[in-house]
Amino acid sequence: MIVTVVNVFVLQEHIEAFIEATLDNHRGSVQEEGNLRFDILQHKDDPSAFTFYEAYESEEAAAKHKETSHYLKWRDTVAPWMAKPRVGTPHRVIAPAEASQWR
Repeated sequence: MIVTVVNVFVLQEHIEAFIEATLDNHRGSVQEEGNLRFDILQHKDDPSAFTFYEAYESEEAAAKHKETSHYLKWRDTVAPWMAKPRVGTPHRVIAPAEASQWR
């Protein structure tokens, strides 16, 4: 399993549009084979800051996500709304160890 934590900073004037576009991407992502979680979090103290928690069964499933039409649409739509480049940090999962424990 692989988890990627992505930190995103959005320009103030685009927060609501960013949320809408991101929810569209979320809906497609959770339907992908191999997806275990796709959480979208908005920071309480800074509404322009978001964290994505993306969990996939394998490196291959995570890589396929970046080839999907919903991801490519999201990436291209939100790119001009970023206050700075997003940063994704991949993690090795320690627990839960079994994919069946994620759902």
